[in-house]
Amino acid sequence: MEILISFIIPFVILLTVVVFIHEYGHYYFAKKYGVGVTDFSIGFGKELFGFNDKSGTRWKFCAVPLGGYVKFFGDRNVFSQAEQEELLKKYNKEDREKLFVVKPLYQRSLIVAAGPFANFLLAIVIFAFIYMVAGKDFTPAQIQEVQPESPAFVAGIKSGDVIKSINNNEVKSIMEVSAFINSSSSKTINIKVLRSDNELDFNVNPKFIKGEDSLGNKINKKIIGIKIAPLNNEIERQRLGPATALFYALKETWFVIGASWEFVISMFKGTGDTSQLGGPIKIAKISGQVAKLGFIAFLSIMAYISISLGFINLFPIPMLDGGHLMFYAFEKILGRPLTQKTQEGFFRIGLFLLLSLMFFTTFNDLKDLGLF
Repeated sequence: MEILISFIIPFVILLTVVVFIHEYGHYYFAKKYGVGVTDFSIGFGKELFGFNDKSGTRWKFCAVPLGGYVKFFGDRNVFSQAEQEELLKKYNKEDREKLFVVKPLYQRSLIVAAGPFANFLLAIVIFAFIYMVAGKDFTPAQIQEVQPESPAFVAGIKSGDVIKSINNNEVKSIMEVSAFINSSSSKTINIKVLRSDNELDFNVNPKFIKGEDSLGNKINKKIIGIKIAPLNNEIERQRLGPATALFYALKETWFVIGASWEFVISMFKGTGDTSQLGGPIKIAKISGQVAKLGFIAFLSIMAYISISLGFINLFPIPMLDGGHLMFYAFEKILGRPLTQKTQEGFFRIGLFLLLSLMFFTTFNDLKDLGLF
């Protein structure tokens, strides 16, 4: 019962919200452009409960809440695969108007792209809400101690320096220092500090250590060997107005997207820490841990998960939204859609890649639990 309350319920709530918003993005633009929608599902497998709306769409919640889908009128499956010539023969003129495959390329592209961008929009709304209600930290980061022979010590950073930027990211809060350091994919980190009214530049080569995050989860951390403290030991937290909150919400969302992209590049280069990749088990564990910290903390992790979901869905892998957008790019270049046979070949490759990723993240999840 404790596991149910502490982990499973927060996980299901978090995933239901971010998946619903993602699928509603698809649904909204599909209805806007007159595409028929037969199913709006949260989860896969056996339907647990649902209802039909006036337009005939079946809204349902299924047994395995690890995703969702919007199924369009005429689709052969939930991945929106359909043979255009077969459909045109199968349906009358009125029904053809509701088919996704006959819509102009720009409309199909907007319908597909709307899912990931709905996730980004959710994150922006959550961040803005947090900054208006709970406030945003603006405490300057002063270096309290530099460990002897550490990367920071070797670079020339000293105690008393105030960190102004990391890799050209302006540091406005003590909370941003660790995030900027750990999100960097480069071997060298550029740090600008203020020392006696002089701004100085340092290039630091961080090192990796095995440690724990603030929730006690094992992670590989980048460290440069400094301890930071609030400038003059004064915490500065401000509640922001709507416009300012929106600005910082957009900035935070953009930073997370950029950091995610840098991480992907680092994995291809072989410098990324793939042990940090996690699947449903890790998400459930983190969402349960964060839920114990309160509503605002839970909203915050929901925003970050929402960004991750949107970002991953833009990968040019068939079966994901990015894969469909890739097909549409080929259609624009070639002046015609790819053949059904070619698309199905890409879908098989996409299925293999997704199953491989699921296997890898599940292995990491089980390893994190100490089972390997």
